[in-house]
Amino acid sequence: MKTAIYARVLFAGPDLKHGSFAELTRRQFSEQFGAAVLEDLFDTGAGYDELWARVRECLNANELPLLLVDLDPLGSSPQLDWLRGELQALAGERADQLFACAGNNEDVVALAKLIQQPDKHLGCVEVPQLPASHSWSCIPPHRYRVLLCNGPRCTRRGALPLWKLLREELKAAGRLETVDGVHITRTQCQFPCDQGPTLSVYPSGEWYRIRDAAEVRCLVQQRFVEERAVPELIMRA
Repeated sequence: MKTAIYARVLFAGPDLKHGSFAELTRRQFSEQFGAAVLEDLFDTGAGYDELWARVRECLNANELPLLLVDLDPLGSSPQLDWLRGELQALAGERADQLFACAGNNEDVVALAKLIQQPDKHLGCVEVPQLPASHSWSCIPPHRYRVLLCNGPRCTRRGALPLWKLLREELKAAGRLETVDGVHITRTQCQFPCDQGPTLSVYPSGEWYRIRDAAEVRCLVQQRFVEERAVPELIMRA
């Protein structure tokens, strides 16, 4: 995809190639940007190799400047910094021609506006460096370890936006990576798939089925704020 500002715009994130979510996203992107945009969608569920190969092609063909839009619904500031760092390493002296931003593929109209707003795009030259002492060298403070299933069937049942909301609700409640709170880890298939989306809580060993936003908020309030089990959401063997 090309714009008046960028010679190439690439989009990267999970669920962009196969499955129901991908089908909907690809249809909406085609309607908003034209069918040619589908060649610039890169599914990162299995890794970033295809995306990096395409960036190299753009560099070799001098398709610059280039914008990479991160569509991961669970993305974060450190992830965007990592992407910018990888782009900087690939581009070398031409890193000043590469840019990145985070977008929401569920709102393609807003995404189209974002692409046209370079003041909201970040360069790949002065990327924040890793600090000498960083939080990921230590076990995060927590009372509960929560495992979120990102397997294919839970994902098709709508897990990703629910897990994003879970993180937001935990943070708002003051229970995200605190001494009395939750440390989140994403996993692949946990089973049982037919009861998903699946979320498990340790050390208590409870397995929950979380189907919508109301159940996310109920779980946060009752299990992690009031610290009591939520029997109506617990999976049964």
